[in-house]
Amino acid sequence: MEIKYINRATGKIKIEHPPAQGLINFLYNNSFGEKLILPIAKQKFITQLYGKMMESSSSINRIQSFIDATNIDMSQFKKDISAFKSFNDFFYRELKEGARKIEEGLVSPGDGRILAFEKISEVNSFYVKGREFTLTEFLKDNELVDKYKDASMVILRLAPEDYHRYHFPFKGIPSKSKEIKGTYYSVSPIGLRDNFTKVFCENKKETCELKTENKGDILIIPVGATMVGSLNSTYQPNTVVEKGDEMGYFAFGGSTIVLLFDSTHFKIDEDLLQNTKNDLETYVKMGEKIGQVI
Repeated sequence: MEIKYINRATGKIKIEHPPAQGLINFLYNNSFGEKLILPIAKQKFITQLYGKMMESSSSINRIQSFIDATNIDMSQFKKDISAFKSFNDFFYRELKEGARKIEEGLVSPGDGRILAFEKISEVNSFYVKGREFTLTEFLKDNELVDKYKDASMVILRLAPEDYHRYHFPFKGIPSKSKEIKGTYYSVSPIGLRDNFTKVFCENKKETCELKTENKGDILIIPVGATMVGSLNSTYQPNTVVEKGDEMGYFAFGGSTIVLLFDSTHFKIDEDLLQNTKNDLETYVKMGEKIGQVI
């Protein structure tokens, strides 16, 4: 399958070529791979093993070829290539100050491809196959389920070549992150299209509630995936954070950040909603406006 998305800055449709596309196809769209190999690939020890390989000093040899293959603009980042101590050190590289403009309204927590839904219930009409997605399975917390059952939902998918630190989408006071244990399915669209509920509800994730001054609470959910060794929070809970402040980072692999928020306080930008209805993700950058404050 071709993975198409819209580059919001240019308005052009792009085609994504994820690393290991053939392997992902085999695991998720081949009965042999899905039944016999995928159950092993999604296990924690596989991700941890690969994570250790990416922490080794010898892994720096992979950096330049990865940059060349994915056309990463290294001028945006603090370190020169020669300064990285491992591939993972490169993978969760930090931006230079001022490399991203923090815009008005609700902003994207990271660089990546967005799907946007005014109501959570719309997710099931987008991902038409497989079992129905429910907040109960996703959050595993009845209190949060009741609170966010009618929320708007934004799904930001980070591809391996993207900047892998994530930030707060609005000013507020964040709670301590709560871990939800799980496995490590791929979040590539190849894996998501027919397995959305399985991937999102069974993958490891964390929840953090951001309490805003007068716009309700925003639930932020970083989701782990295959080859993402850990979710790493870098913020101080229960202290005021500004919009755009760093929240954490993912180790090697692609992953996802989900936002749930009250549609009476934030209205998702129309182009993001329309692109989603047209079955297209929209590429945005950290700090870019994705919703209007009402």
